[in-house]
Amino acid sequence: MDRGKRTEDEAGRHRRSASSRTAPAEPQPVDLDGYVLEEQFGFLLRQLQQRYVAMFQQLMGEDGPTPPQFAALCRLAVGTRISQNQLGRMTAMDPATIRGVVTRLEERGLVERLHDPDDKRRVLVQLSPRGRELLPGYVVRAKAITIEAVKPVEAGEVEPLLDLMRGLIGNLQR
Repeated sequence: MDRGKRTEDEAGRHRRSASSRTAPAEPQPVDLDGYVLEEQFGFLLRQLQQRYVAMFQQLMGEDGPTPPQFAALCRLAVGTRISQNQLGRMTAMDPATIRGVVTRLEERGLVERLHDPDDKRRVLVQLSPRGRELLPGYVVRAKAITIEAVKPVEAGEVEPLLDLMRGLIGNLQR
């Protein structure tokens, strides 16, 4: 089996020469049996989510939180300390994701982390004074983002759309 001529670059790494390789066969179409990607729920949902996140970040501004950070801040707005794991469950984030979200919020001075006095392994999270100060402004922006996002939908169709989305989420959580 000819794997091509080995050459060495300036750093001493070995490379295979492309000149002795044969060209790969021309790709052939695959029969998708009527599957049209642009008509699939997941494909459309991903596009919607990508566009929404881009709009959220643009309208929230450079100083604003990302959608996951905003969700965490809103859950912390109840005014009590919440365990980091519970916060993750409340915002539909896995432990690694919520840890990163809380770390970034803490670095920005928006939340504080404390150790539970009853269980040193447990991390509690609460809004910082700065987080309490900035969150109302973020909420104003978030409301404007929601209005912009559903602008093409008739006013009477927004609540049924949200109900449908909640139903789909509930069904997929099973």
